[in-house]
Amino acid sequence: MEAMIQAKERTNFQRSVLNALRESGQIPAVVYGKNISSTPIVVQKSDFLKEIREVGRNGVLSVNLDGSKQKVVVRNYQDDPLTKEILHIDFLAVDANTEINTNVRINLTGEAEGVKDGGVLQQPMFELAITAKPDQIPEAIEVDVTNLKVGETVTVGEISSKYQFQIHHEADEVIASILPPKQEEEISTGEEQEPGIPDNLEGREEQEEV
Repeated sequence: MEAMIQAKERTNFQRSVLNALRESGQIPAVVYGKNISSTPIVVQKSDFLKEIREVGRNGVLSVNLDGSKQKVVVRNYQDDPLTKEILHIDFLAVDANTEINTNVRINLTGEAEGVKDGGVLQQPMFELAITAKPDQIPEAIEVDVTNLKVGETVTVGEISSKYQFQIHHEADEVIASILPPKQEEEISTGEEQEPGIPDNLEGREEQEEV
């Protein structure tokens, strides 16, 4: 079933009006893309959240604006830093047969063997830049690290063959690795001496007497 969102065009851009829309359960948004002029719209928050949960963050939605339907993906959104409420959405109009550039987050799954042995899991890469048709874009790229041992890594090249889309990263770029357990530094204390008395105090006194 097609994920459909009803939308209305908006013409008033005053802050007070935008805040009133949000308080009434609506989200200001904009639709733009190839062969379509940038159009400010407003959508129902409940409808948007319901449909985006169904298709995923990178899924394709259909926006119905006054009877005209347009397939879109969420290009970006702004949220309140405190409440995390969505304040504004950018919808990118797409063609099902035309590839687009986007970023997809990376999720590490499983408990690595190296971590069980005391190693530390590092994830230097959290997103992949890809080019794909809209229906090929996954919500996230899952990378299983269960068998990863201390000193081992997972690189882009090791996962790229699993996907049909183009990944814009070098094959040797590291997604995850297991660092060795942190070694405690050995501290050499040397010979014990009376606290607060420098080693060369006696030598300094001899020089002063000469």
